[in-house]
Amino acid sequence: MQSALATRPTLWTRDFTLYFAARAVSLLGDAMMPVATALAVGAVYGVSGVGYVLAVWTTPFVLLIVFGGVFADRIGARTMMVGADLVRVVTQTVVAVAFFTGTPPLWLLLLTSALAGTAAAMFQPGVNGMVPLVARDPQRANGTLKIGDAATQLGGPVLAGLMMALTGPGTVYTFDAATFLASATCLALLRYAPVVLPRDHTATVLRDLRRGWAEFRSRTWMWSVIVIWVFFGLIVFGPLIPLGSQQIGDRLGEAAYGWAMAAMGTGTVFGGLIAIRFRPAHPLAAGAIALTGFVCLPLSIALALPLPGLMAGHLIGGTAWAFWSVMWSTSVQTLVAPDVLNRVTAYEVAGSVSGVAVGQALAGPVSSIIAPRDLLFLATAVTAAVCASLLLIPPIRRLRRA
Repeated sequence: MQSALATRPTLWTRDFTLYFAARAVSLLGDAMMPVATALAVGAVYGVSGVGYVLAVWTTPFVLLIVFGGVFADRIGARTMMVGADLVRVVTQTVVAVAFFTGTPPLWLLLLTSALAGTAAAMFQPGVNGMVPLVARDPQRANGTLKIGDAATQLGGPVLAGLMMALTGPGTVYTFDAATFLASATCLALLRYAPVVLPRDHTATVLRDLRRGWAEFRSRTWMWSVIVIWVFFGLIVFGPLIPLGSQQIGDRLGEAAYGWAMAAMGTGTVFGGLIAIRFRPAHPLAAGAIALTGFVCLPLSIALALPLPGLMAGHLIGGTAWAFWSVMWSTSVQTLVAPDVLNRVTAYEVAGSVSGVAVGQALAGPVSSIIAPRDLLFLATAVTAAVCASLLLIPPIRRLRRA
């Protein structure tokens, strides 16, 4: 055991520490924005204004992320990520100044939100591709990053709410701009040895898009997961937050929903810790088995359990989700060629997010026709079906770790 530990590569190198810091601080800013938007924009332009601002962020993100993958493969993931962070420094600073000096017009909020969504589309494809460059043990790195993600998802909304109450929206947007500046600085300081890859300099953007699509489509295990994930996002993950917050808040109060989300975040930490230590030969099969624990989350809400039971369901669900996420990310990073990794990542993220976005949009109209509790029972059944589907498809079940 001691010899195995001695030969394990060091995780916390200078580059990984900088990358961890960049990702953590950037995600902290991202986690603050939904709360800040809901409170700041909602106070001026109502629920419809919040919906418009969020929608114009999501739309360019989904539509342009595949181009972000192409550009990341062409000029480098770090260059794209630093540029995207700097764009968001400008957009968030403009909004902050507008709030400090008065009431920002809706067109300005929509324009800056669209630009921020476009920048996020340029940033996101490189997130996967950077991990193998800064860490020699991608699975251990992904587990550690997942723990950091959980901390930001827990702390971001709380920090945004406190800052909104104590200082106002201008300060929140200023802080958000500072997080992107810090992220860009950390990424710019990375010193990893660049991987020199052969390129066809006559290739057009369209040809690069086709190459990325061909690589994505050639991996049955990958596109099969994404097809399943579209249904999962549409029926489970998309509607879960709006339905869950309503059901828990109406029954137990808004504080109870906060405790449930805290339990889920704690579960995410546990899942990340387990994923750091456990290295299955068939990562997606192990992840699918673990993901069955996610049924506890929508089921605990549908059964109207008391707060301790509700928190236990979210704790188990968060653990299951984090373990699957690490198995999936590590498989993509280690089984896709470096020269197309960012493009392939862009296609898989676009497919995953599209189902979630549609599910969020339909949650309100559908819940006016079907009882929210019945929709949560449906989400529980679909989660079980998703796990079964992942295990029944041979290329997913048999996929071996790199």
